[in-house]
Amino acid sequence: MALANTRVILAAIIVILVIAAGFYILFSRQQAANVIVIGTTDDVTELDPATSYDFFTWEVLSNVMAGLVTYDQQGNIVPYLAERWESQEGGKVWIFYLRQDAKFPDGTPCDADVVVRSIKRVMTIQGDPSWLVTEFVENVEALDQWTVKFTLKQPTGYFLAVVATPPYYPVHPNYPEDQPAPDATWGGCGPYMIDEFVRDQYLRLKPNPNFFGEEPRNDGVIIRFYEGSEDLRSALEAGEIDVAWRTLNPSDLEDLRSKGYNVKEVPGLFIRYLVLRVSQPPLDNVAVRQALAAAIDRQDIVDRVFRGTMEPLYSMVPSGMWGHYPAFKEKYGEGPNIDLARQLLSQAGYSESNKLQVELWYTPEHYGDTEAALAAVIKEQWEATGMISVEIKSSEWGTYVDQLSSGQMMISLLGWYPDYLDPDNFLTPFLLSTANSWTGTGYANPQVDELLRRAMTSSDMNERAQLYKQVQEILAEEVPFIPLVQGKLFVVTSTEVTSIEVSPLQFLIYSSISK
Repeated sequence: MALANTRVILAAIIVILVIAAGFYILFSRQQAANVIVIGTTDDVTELDPATSYDFFTWEVLSNVMAGLVTYDQQGNIVPYLAERWESQEGGKVWIFYLRQDAKFPDGTPCDADVVVRSIKRVMTIQGDPSWLVTEFVENVEALDQWTVKFTLKQPTGYFLAVVATPPYYPVHPNYPEDQPAPDATWGGCGPYMIDEFVRDQYLRLKPNPNFFGEEPRNDGVIIRFYEGSEDLRSALEAGEIDVAWRTLNPSDLEDLRSKGYNVKEVPGLFIRYLVLRVSQPPLDNVAVRQALAAAIDRQDIVDRVFRGTMEPLYSMVPSGMWGHYPAFKEKYGEGPNIDLARQLLSQAGYSESNKLQVELWYTPEHYGDTEAALAAVIKEQWEATGMISVEIKSSEWGTYVDQLSSGQMMISLLGWYPDYLDPDNFLTPFLLSTANSWTGTGYANPQVDELLRRAMTSSDMNERAQLYKQVQEILAEEVPFIPLVQGKLFVVTSTEVTSIEVSPLQFLIYSSISK
């Protein structure tokens, strides 16, 4: 009898375990269905706003941290950590009044002391993006627990746009005050928290339980990193990811659309350009740099490399933004101007028997698999002069960034997404001598510095546009950079994804994604 009872009890336990397992599997599937998997060929550099200065890492930071202000979908500055603000002394003093319900995931309040510590940390570490703080801010202080005062070096009418950038994001107090934390997972007080980070493999985000804003439309995000566009596409078609983001090949987009995938076009201010090391021979000769600019055929690049997904660009300030002036078109024509290039090269002492020798660098995956083709087309265009010989070299993104800032590359291909929505952001980071060390060009022109500083302090848009026109004319004359193309971005999703939004800065808004 006892044995029978034991069998009954065991059977009951087995039934309960089976039912529990069923509920667990069902619950796990429901949870998995609410977790969004994003695939990218991009990489995270450093999860520290004091040192990271690349588009994708800034996108991640914008989802796990929060600034004093942010952009709405129309590109307007709106409150975020700061409920309100006021400007004093003609734009030299700015006071921000913080909301009192903002917290880090562990419950630590995001108060004025945290904000001040974070800003001063950026100023102390002096990483690549620190110019966004040090170029503007003379001092920052907490007036009380919820009030922050910025005193600027000079009045700056667009300071709110600068404050919206990651170097101004408050970071958790665990970040050390005087040194970078490249793999830090403490994060900020944004909509997500970092759950796990395995470099070059994946980044797992969970909703911040203490986030003050609207809850995300998903239960978390996993970002998977892929070596190239082919791998990214294969992962999408295999169902391993829900979203393919930066970067698929242009040829993939129409094919995937025809197969039923959602292809969302993201118009914006993304530009591609060449960086020239002007402080070292042979590029210290302006005639050489002008010849390289004259020989570029932008429409050929658009047609052959990007298959119409880009358009020619003749200034570092993108077309469609106020202040844009096509200075390179005015000086060199639509291109290619081979005759002018040959004249300039002859002037610099080169000939068909004594060719200009240059190195052109690119990075293989960061901008997608088209990058090798882009370098090859530019080589072909320059060598069409009969007076230039081009050696193509490449390195992985992390190494590439280091080589760039240390001036190790003669000529390199790069791209730019705006830090803030103002033409200043397409000129000052590149041309202002105290802000452009990250480019490795060695370029400095006191006249350009003065023009940019005058535009910085002016509140008159027409005056600023005229100042920026002068800067763009000097840029086309001195050629430390050669603008190439301006383009759109594309995000491809599975049919299960029902909503996805991209910010005016072209960052994916992870909390907007659902399926």
